[in-house]
Order: sequence, then C-alpha cells, then structure tokens
Amino acid sequence: MTFLQPFLLWGLPLVLVPVIIHLINRLRHKPQPWAAMMFLLQATRASTSHAKLRQWLVLLFRTLAVLALILFIARPLAGGWLGWTLSPAPDVIVIVLDRSASMESRLAGQTVTKREQAVKLLAEAAREFQDKSHLVLLDSATRIPQQLASAKSLLEPTLTGPTDTAADLPTLLQLAHNWLVENRAGAAELWLASDLQRSNWLPDDERWKTVTAQLGQLPQGIRVRLLAFDGDREPNTSATLAEVFRRARPDGAELNLALDLARNAPAGSSPAHFPLALTLNGVKSQTELDMDGVALRWRHKVDLGAAKGLGWGALELPADANARDNAAYFVFGSDSALRANVVSDQPALIRNAQLAALSPATRQPAEVLTPVAFAERTGSDATLLVWHAPLPDAAGEKRLRGFIEEGGAVLFLPPGRTDTGKFLGFGWADAQPAPADKPFKVTKWEQQEGPLAKTDEGLSLPLGDIEVMRRQAITGEPTALASFADGSPLLTRRALGKGQFFFCATVPHDDWSTLGDGPVLVPMLQRLLQTGARRLNQETMVACGELSALDRAKQWTSADSSTGKSILLHAGVYRSGERLLAVNRPSAEDDRTLLEPAAAKKLLGMLPLQLLQERTARSDALQGEIWRLFLIGMLAFLFLEAWLVLPPKRAAGTNDPLAAEAA
Repeated sequence: MTFLQPFLLWGLPLVLVPVIIHLINRLRHKPQPWAAMMFLLQATRASTSHAKLRQWLVLLFRTLAVLALILFIARPLAGGWLGWTLSPAPDVIVIVLDRSASMESRLAGQTVTKREQAVKLLAEAAREFQDKSHLVLLDSATRIPQQLASAKSLLEPTLTGPTDTAADLPTLLQLAHNWLVENRAGAAELWLASDLQRSNWLPDDERWKTVTAQLGQLPQGIRVRLLAFDGDREPNTSATLAEVFRRARPDGAELNLALDLARNAPAGSSPAHFPLALTLNGVKSQTELDMDGVALRWRHKVDLGAAKGLGWGALELPADANARDNAAYFVFGSDSALRANVVSDQPALIRNAQLAALSPATRQPAEVLTPVAFAERTGSDATLLVWHAPLPDAAGEKRLRGFIEEGGAVLFLPPGRTDTGKFLGFGWADAQPAPADKPFKVTKWEQQEGPLAKTDEGLSLPLGDIEVMRRQAITGEPTALASFADGSPLLTRRALGKGQFFFCATVPHDDWSTLGDGPVLVPMLQRLLQTGARRLNQETMVACGELSALDRAKQWTSADSSTGKSILLHAGVYRSGERLLAVNRPSAEDDRTLLEPAAAKKLLGMLPLQLLQERTARSDALQGEIWRLFLIGMLAFLFLEAWLVLPPKRAAGTNDPLAAEAA
C-alpha cells in the first residue's frame, strides 16, 4: 500500500487514545463492598461475560474508527500493480516505455494495441502521483529522459506514439541509472511497460548483471514495477524483405524481389489467402497469395525495361493484428555487381566452387585468395565468401563477423584435416570416409526457401542424386538445411546481423563428392551470392533507429507518403537531395519469442519487483486511491460502536423493582 500523504502516518499512535480513555475510566471508580448489594451482584453474575465482551467490542470499534480516519486522510493507494506495503510516494518515477514495433500488436479480442493500453494505464497511475513525485519518461525509441509536466503528457503521440524501432532494455535501465545519479534523485521507482519480447530484453547480455548491481547500490533505494503483456494471440502475418537486386538482361533490366512471410497461425490451420500490394515508383499493383504453412518465401520479378537510375518500392499486406509489420520498403539503383571471393589454402580442390560462384554481371569466376592474402586486404566488395581453410583466428573471426553483420554471406567448406578452431561456436569434427561402395546419401533438404529451394518453375534440385564419399561433420548446434540418411547435416545455416553464414560437410571435388558436377552447386552458390546482396544495399537500406550520425544530420522527406513521418521513428522511403533511403523495422522485431515473467524477474536480480501481467484492455488494472474504503470503514465502525452502547430495550409489562421500592 502506498500513501500520497505519508507524513500523516505519524498520527498512528492516536489509535491508542480510546484504550487510554478506557483505562482512565476504569481507575475513576473504585469498588466498595456493601452487604445490601450482594444479592444484586449475584443476580447479574450470569450476564457478566456478555457485558465484558460488549465492552471489548466497543473498545475495538473505537480504535478501528480512529485508525481508519488516519489512513483515510493519508490518501492510500493499493491494488495489484500499485500495491506496496506502507511505502511513501517516491521522489522520482522513471517510466520506461517499450515503443518497439512488436508493441503495436492488438490485445486479444480488443481494438487497442499493447502500447496504447500501456500508455493509458501508466497515465492513470501517474495521475495519482503527479503532485508528489517527479515524472520522467524514458522511451525505447528516442532513449532521451524527458521530465513530464503532468501525467496527461503521456498521452501525447509525439512522446509515446507508435514506432518501427526495436528496444534495448539493458541500455534503457543503464540510462535510467545515469539520470538518477546525475540529477541526485531521492527515492525512486522504475515503471517498466513491455511485451517481454526476447530480442528486446536480450537475456543473455552481460550488461544485465552490471546495471542491476548499479541500481541496487543506489543509496536512495529503487523499486521496480513491471507491466508485462501477454503473447500474440490475434491472427497476424508479417512481411520482411529478404532480397532485392537489379539484374541486367539483353532487352533491359529486371528487379528480383524475395519477401519472407510469417504468420502465427496454430498447427493445422487452414491455408491463408490474401492480397499483396506492390508499389513501384508510386505506381500500385496487386497480386493474390496463398500461404499453406506458417512461413513462405515469395519470389517475384519485375520487368524494368530500359528504365535507369534510382527507384523505390514497397510491399504491403492487408491490415491485421499488427499494422507495423505489414510493409517492407526497398530502393534500387544500377545493376547489382554480385561477386564472390574464395579463400583456400588448397586451390586445386576448390576449382569447381570458383567457377560456380561466377559473377552474373561480368561472367568472371570468383577470385581465389590464400588466407594470408585475404588477411592483408583492407576491404572487400564481395557479397559471398567461400572459406576453404582452417577456421580463422580471433582477428579473422572479427573480420568475417563484420562482413556477415553487414549483410554478406559466408560458406565454410571442410579443410579435410583436424581443425580445433571455432567460429561462433561452430567447428569441424574429424574427416570421415564412407564405407566401400556405400556413399553417404542426402535424403532430406529444405525446398521452400534458402539456397536449396525449388526453382522458379517449381523443380527440386537433385540433391538425392549426390554421392558423398567423404565428409567432415559439423559441430555445434546447427540449423540443418540438408541432412544425410543418418541424420548428420550436409548444409547448415545461421543468421548474424543482416547476413548469414553456412557450413557444408563436404567439398565439391571428385575426391570428396559429386557435388561439383553442377546441377546443385551452381544454383546453390548463385543464390548465396544473392543472399549476400544486402551488403551492397548499405547505402540504400537501413533498419529503423539505426541511422548513422552523418545521415541524422541530413534533411529527409518522405517519398512514399504525403503525411509527415520521422526517419528516426518510422519505416518508409525517404529522400535527401538525389539520395533515396529505405527504412524498415529491425529484423529482430520479427522474432516473436517471449521471455517468461520468471526469467524477467531473474534478470532484475535482487531489485524489489512488483509484476502485473496484462492480457486484456481492463480499465481497473492499475487501481488508484482507496481512501473512500477507509472513510466508509470509519463510519461503519462508529455505527457499530453506537449500536453496542445503546441501552437494552425493556420488555412491556416488566415491573421495575427499584421503582416499586420507591413507591
């Protein structure tokens, strides 16, 4: 229970006043024995216990009435999320609001979003404290603490409106700590409102231990109240742009698009049928899509003819439970110069891969480099790296990791010898030859999306025809795109930043396998070249909230909408002079994995925590002042006390012995 007038609780000792008065009254009358009254005492002895009980009840109700009066004028607050035993109103309330794109999901059976409900509840709760506490808003989009004039300010869209950004909870808590220290705040509370999306909470981040320890060591004391929202239960489909590149043709050029669709439909749901709108340089068209499962990669080619120069476009789904994940924006320019580099200390074994990874624009084979030569290069304009050598050392791993995070693709091929190195937890076991006349066979592979997917004509790649005479097992926890009959993976994939890296358990050489024959290797490497094309789009595509400092200083106007939008907060296509920039929500927002409330409590360490899990748009989720209950209680106690002290009614016709004696 929290009190808005806690200093009045110093009056609690006044509840002893009725007890003191009762004791004083008992001392005023000393009993004196009188023989003539002995028979009266004997007559009333049977009712003595009842009389004492009534006296004690009268004393109890008088005491409770005084207690209720004191609590009433102290203005208590109570109820689920706001309940805190005998705690005064804090000096500062830091409201940490998650404004990420995932917070725009509607609550189950409601028309309001999680963010809208959070803002409403926070504003209602803060209204009870605005006269006693300083209100500070720290949102995940701007990450700038702002002091609020009143609780009503929380309802302003410029402060708490929807965004297409991601959240970083450890960073927000660190910023809250810094503000409290810099402003020398007194007793403080942190009010967190979030949907507990795992990608926003980053539970594996080491910063949690540091920031919770810092908050716990503040001398004024910190309390945390967490308003958590339930998972997505309303039907929703999200769209994410996987690939976009322009390719030259003899008669002009074409634009190649790949869109990843995901929906939260339960297993066994009926196929979904919905329209997909395509906008290209302001001109809209529409196509119909059928989606059988929970995921689909949709590929589309647009004939650009002889058109040259920059262009932009958007792919949009119809409205559903989350309006922020229905659109994907892109910008395209000249033909994408897709090219690969092959890093190998055994070039003779990798010739087939070098030829299969030729550049579609120049028709030149991939450049082959030794690991030493690659390390000496200061940069690379490749979209794909084929690594056929022992796994890199710490410096090499850092460089490859940066390449992948920028959007590039890396394919690791086995070195053919013992390699104790690791790359982000993945590595190689010892090479294993197949039994005589029984090569390893591939029996299962991903055909819907990825480098082994079906062709545009719907034909499957002939992986089942490949014979593997030698393989080197992949260690770690890989996600298999293709597997042998014994379950061992042939090809694995893992995403990192904007790019991906792959491990293949065999080498496309006759001593290892028939993978180098071409029907599988060529389309696989060409698709990996396209997968890494995101690295070429660094100047034309960026995640919302991740704009560089140089670009922040420029003036941007919306090219896809006539309404005013902020490039820092909202997805879309923006123009600055001759430059076009496509802004999309961060890819992390498509990860719908939620953190369990118990795990969130664990992350907050020993900080005092009050948790409310919000599942519906209830208006009473955060209760306010309850002084009316204490006022009613005080009146009830006084009424009961008055009723108990009333003299008993005398039955009709009863003779009064004292009156008769007087007569």
